[in-house]
Formats: sequence, structure tokens, C-alpha cells
Amino acid sequence: MKPVVVGVDGSASALQAVRWAVDEALRRDTGLRLVHAHEIPAGYPPGFVDWHTLHEALAAQGKAWLTQAREEVEKTAPGLAVEVVEVKAGAVPTLVRESSDAAVLVLGSRGLGGFTGLVIGSTAVEIVKRAHCPVVVVREADHSGPVVVGVDGTPVGEAAIAFGFAAASARGVDLVAVHTWTDLVLETAFAGGAAALDFAPLAQQAEEVLGERLAGWQEKYPEVSVTRHVSRERASHALLRHAEGAGLLVVGSRGRGGFRGLLLGSTSQHLLHHAPCPVAVVRTTPEGDRED
Repeated sequence: MKPVVVGVDGSASALQAVRWAVDEALRRDTGLRLVHAHEIPAGYPPGFVDWHTLHEALAAQGKAWLTQAREEVEKTAPGLAVEVVEVKAGAVPTLVRESSDAAVLVLGSRGLGGFTGLVIGSTAVEIVKRAHCPVVVVREADHSGPVVVGVDGTPVGEAAIAFGFAAASARGVDLVAVHTWTDLVLETAFAGGAAALDFAPLAQQAEEVLGERLAGWQEKYPEVSVTRHVSRERASHALLRHAEGAGLLVVGSRGRGGFRGLLLGSTSQHLLHHAPCPVAVVRTTPEGDRED
């Protein structure tokens, strides 16, 4: 069983991520790996301080943060198997490498120290884009709510659906499946008169697509109660609305149909920035595949 891996940097957000990761490891009946990476920032002026001394200071601080994180784990799960990893390297390559041997990679929503800039900016987006396993970005929230999953209507999104059903089953909560559709070409062509267009056939098609995508998974997880939502709007708007009160929001890394461009583009980055609950991004494309 692969462990749950969590990035540690001494911030309050990272401790939230550690607590979330502990719960996830217990649900999965697997171990937990605490990871800290540190490096001298690019452009740091030489001669200001001896680099060897600076590396030693960064390493000492990292070990202190890892100790703090481990103590947090022992408070809530004293019997949990914990591995501690401290390396002299960049945060992105370290966590991407760790993700190759992880069940899930967990990050806080704000960074500090060795993970400076991990505020869902370029660093976190790069990790999510390159990670080999699902990545969860944790925010403080009531984690007892339902699991919300974005369904893009294509086979590409099956991994996100699978993750969503498994998460709902493990937590004993409902699953909310959200599928959106738009026809911007048609609406733009009939600008001013779009309200008079008959979208009923497209709406019916969207309902059928969602049903088809969920059918096999509902049979596999009969204990999970599923609520379906189909709407004609942007994916990010619908998902944020349903994320209110949710315990977890799950999206695929690449979208089609109603989620076109949901590969860490404007939609998914918007969710990472603004979702009121933890967000799981499940990679659904081969490594190195070009992003939309």
C-alpha cells in the first residue's frame, strides 16, 4: 500500500494538511510520509552569508518543522506508521518525485519556508500538473459534508469519478455529481435572442451523458447515495456553488465537453484559488501529454 504523502513547511496551513493527511491515511489503512525540502532561493546574493552555514540553518529549521508535524500526528493517531523525509532540493521536483510512490499527495493552501510561494501560485500548479498521483490542496473547512465531483462526460474523466466515489464511500457521505454544458457558439451567434432558443435537446443529452458515466460506479458503490446536477453554465461557477458545505471537491486534470480546458487552465486554477473546501485534482492524462 502506497503511503499518503504531505508537504511540511512549518506553516499553519501545512499543519492543516498534515491533519487531513492523517485522516486519509487512517481511512486507507496505510502509512504517512512527511516531506520537507529546502534550497537557497535563486538570486540569493553570494557573500551575504556563507552558503554552507545557510544550508545547515535551513536543514535545522526543516527538521524542527518535521518534528512538529510528527508530534501533531502522534496526538491524533499514535499508532500510525510515519516516515520522515528531509532533503536539500527544490519543492517542486521533490514532491513530484515523491508523488510517484504515493497514494495521494497533500498540500496546504499557503506555504512558508521551504515551500515559499506554495499559495496556489506557480509552485502548486506545477506540482499538480506534474504529479503522478491525485493531489489534494487543503483548506480549513467542515470535512463532514458530501463529496462533490465534476463529471466531464468523457472517458478521460473516469479517474476523477472513481476517486470521488471511493472518497464518499470511505467517509460515509453522499456524492454530488456535477455536469455542466454550454453552447457559446450558438449563444454568440444569436446574441440578444439566445433566451428564445430551445436548449431542451442539449439539456436532455447532458442528463443522459451524466447517467451513463455514473452507472457503473453506482453499481460498484451501492452504499453511496448520489445526487445529480446538470446545468447550462460555466463549470467553475457550478462547482464552486456546490462546494459550499462540501467536505471535498474532486476534479479531473483535463476536461472535455462541459469541462473543456479543465487541465489546470482558468477553470481548475479558479477552483484551487476559491473553493471553500479541500480540492482533489486527479490527473487523467499520460505524463508529458500536451495540456489544452
